[in-house]
Amino acid sequence: MSRRRYASQRGITLIVGLIFLVLITIMVTMAFTLNKGNLKSVGNMQARNESIAAANQAIESVLSAQLAAWGNSALPVGGTVLVDVNKDGTNDYSVVVGTPTCVKSTMQGISGTGMHSSVTLGASFDITNNYVTLWEMVATVSDLRGSGASVVIKQGVSATLTKSQYEGLQSTGSLGC
Repeated sequence: MSRRRYASQRGITLIVGLIFLVLITIMVTMAFTLNKGNLKSVGNMQARNESIAAANQAIESVLSAQLAAWGNSALPVGGTVLVDVNKDGTNDYSVVVGTPTCVKSTMQGISGTGMHSSVTLGASFDITNNYVTLWEMVATVSDLRGSGASVVIKQGVSATLTKSQYEGLQSTGSLGC
């Protein structure tokens, strides 16, 4: 009689073992699928952050060229900047920076009668006829590596212009504010 019990239990052990094997396989497959989705999300966030960094770098590059041009009362222009984010010698992003648009300008007027300072700044430092201007710069970033990442960044930039720079930009019609 005892042999019959053992013989019937051998089949049940095999079935229980197969059920556990199937459950473990399902759990491993689900874990792999979840990790694959998380990896894609992290990759997308990294591409977005790199795109934003490339846009900021391009805006700073164009802005530094603009400040030199404003010294000659030249028309502000945009441009295309290629950015190598990881510094491997290959351009990673193409950034198109639009023409800066003047949003607001205010004359910075300080009269000499109301100043309460004993410090003399000298004749070369004259802030009575400067204009504080606010410019909007728009940068559109495209990934050159084929990931399809694309970001549009709008950034406000403040620039202080001398009276002659301000009037020169106004005469070209590019100031608009």
